[in-house]
Amino acid sequence: MNVKRLILVGLIVAAVALFFALDLGRFLSLEYLNQEKQRFDAYYGQHPLQTAMIFFFGYVLLAGLSLPGAVILTIAGGALFGFWVGLLLVSFASSIGALIAFLASRFLFRDWVQDRFGRNLRAINRGIQREGALYLFTLRLVPLFPFFVLNLAMGLTVIHAWTFYWVSQVGMLAGTAVFVNAGTQLGQLESLSGILSPGLLMSFVLLGIFPWLARRAVDLVESRLALRGWRRPKAFDTNLVVIGGGAAGLVTAYIAAAVRASVTLVERQRMGGDCLNTGCVPSKALIRCAKANHDLHRADRFGIRGASGEVDFPAVMERVAAAVKQVEPHDSVERYTGLGVDCVTGEARITSPWTVEVDGREIRTRSIVIASGAEPAVPPIPGLENMSYLTSDTLWSLRELPPRLLVIGAGPIGCELAQAFARLGSRVCVVDVAARILPREDADVSRFMSERLRDEGVQLLLSHVPAQFAREEGEKVMLAEYRDVTVRVAFDQVLVAVGRKARTAGLGLDKLNISLTESGTVEVNDYLQTSVPNILACGDVAGPYQFTHVCSHQAWYAAVNALFGRFWKFRVDYNVIPRVTFTDPEVASVGLGEHEAAADGLNYEVTRYGLDDLDRAITDGEDSGFVKVLTARGSDRVLGATIVGAHAGEMITEFVSAMRHGLGLNKILGTIHAYPTMAEANKYAAGEWKRAHAPEGILRMLAVLHRNRLGDTGVSAVAPDPE
Repeated sequence: MNVKRLILVGLIVAAVALFFALDLGRFLSLEYLNQEKQRFDAYYGQHPLQTAMIFFFGYVLLAGLSLPGAVILTIAGGALFGFWVGLLLVSFASSIGALIAFLASRFLFRDWVQDRFGRNLRAINRGIQREGALYLFTLRLVPLFPFFVLNLAMGLTVIHAWTFYWVSQVGMLAGTAVFVNAGTQLGQLESLSGILSPGLLMSFVLLGIFPWLARRAVDLVESRLALRGWRRPKAFDTNLVVIGGGAAGLVTAYIAAAVRASVTLVERQRMGGDCLNTGCVPSKALIRCAKANHDLHRADRFGIRGASGEVDFPAVMERVAAAVKQVEPHDSVERYTGLGVDCVTGEARITSPWTVEVDGREIRTRSIVIASGAEPAVPPIPGLENMSYLTSDTLWSLRELPPRLLVIGAGPIGCELAQAFARLGSRVCVVDVAARILPREDADVSRFMSERLRDEGVQLLLSHVPAQFAREEGEKVMLAEYRDVTVRVAFDQVLVAVGRKARTAGLGLDKLNISLTESGTVEVNDYLQTSVPNILACGDVAGPYQFTHVCSHQAWYAAVNALFGRFWKFRVDYNVIPRVTFTDPEVASVGLGEHEAAADGLNYEVTRYGLDDLDRAITDGEDSGFVKVLTARGSDRVLGATIVGAHAGEMITEFVSAMRHGLGLNKILGTIHAYPTMAEANKYAAGEWKRAHAPEGILRMLAVLHRNRLGDTGVSAVAPDPE
């Protein structure tokens, strides 16, 4: 705490101590006011302005220091000055005093609170930025809530001081008027309960609810305006139409059917979407085949001599297809039909807020959820269209291993597939405009994985801008710009893996004026509603994350808000989102990385534990990698974690649970982990944190205690000098 804060704290403590030491609270009672009413009136008659100023600044001081007695002073304002003058003085004095308390709280504590709990407060901060005035106004209208607590609490948030002031001025006016008016009848007032009758309290509560009712009315008006010009059907064929049979759409339909709603699921191609057919399932099957070949060629590390093998690439791809086939029934039409979902195959187009056309058939529905997913993004590089390029969608038709594979993109998809093809025998070159691979991860993770990929023969051309594709002397080449130098790369196949874009074409969104974001996703609010309130979107088509587990997470909110949003809506919770890159070793993260924590200005510390020290990692020959945990400085609260290592995707779950449920590293350290397992690394990382925060003073005292308990044995309790 700096000098200015210390001085302010000292002044506040001194003022509060003086208030109680001099027992000034005895002057703030109804009994005292009644006794001294005539003297007050006489003094006010002789010195009206002086009396008003003393009262005004005294009230400001009392409210600014959050001292008890504001209610009595408010009554005194009415008793001494009458209703209108008293209301004027009290209204401004109370608001200015509240502002002083607000600013003091902000100056003294906000930075510390935001540094320590910033991650948990993000949702609150977003709510305050969006609707802080409404929150404050509602609380000001209800005198059951202690105003001094509200002043101090709001100082810790991101609400603007001017907003806090004017909302307080307006919001407290009704309650102030009640107490000032009571003061004008001081002689008839025996206790505060005479003012705050149950009926009056209920009136205040209803008054506090009014802004929310008004907001509900505004939402209703906006909904009516959005639907204006469209004719609503008199009857519906179904409660919900879900467009897209991928992860988001399937879970949405599943939940709707589970609550006995009538739901129609429309899929244009194959059930299961990208994850089953072209994404998660086939890519992980390919990665496993590549790892098997990699392990085979390093079998001598495990004492197995002469092991050899040859990659049968068509057989590899058939094994990938077989894995897809085995998972397929989980997402099949038959399964979902059995669950009560009406599955329809065809191209869906939204023709009104309540109608969806599928290949000429019109379906009338109360609500619509768009879950059409995403597709590979292809950059507009001259000549690329003539290269028969591959994407993560078309890759799976390959039956011949490319001798030279060029990968455009060094994100998770690019790195996973580059390593897999290199292990299967391709000469792989990865090109990216970014300065490092996996740019979303911390720099140390990027360095680690860059070294691993290079060790396995993958060429990395980073900070290279692909400028043109061409054929030269019968050979496919890419020309890239690197520091004013043109770099030429020859290849046999090019894989484009620069990311994915939302699949929105042909849905009819423009006809309904449903907006897209700058990144091309469907624009939705916190409840996943589009500008047309009964049309929602979830999954990759809505963003902001393109992970299958987030698609499923959003789907619950989409289904519930679509079916029950008229009565109650739920905001999507994005607080703790894990991610995994399935390279070898895997890279798993949750929460903040170092670069994010630094950008947010958080006061944090980093704890690392190397897997080269872990027994199970050593026995498995997987002792490469680390566990890294970010905690708030001086606390065991987890801000984020990154694991680079074998089975990192499974190991990260412990930190996801810890962050989700507010468990710190001490709890992880106190949890029994089976031995020997990779998950023990999480416990040992917690142990590293604990060791760094050992109470040295207490440990020195314990050392003295144990030494003294040895008694006079004639043997030194201190280890002898090895010299």
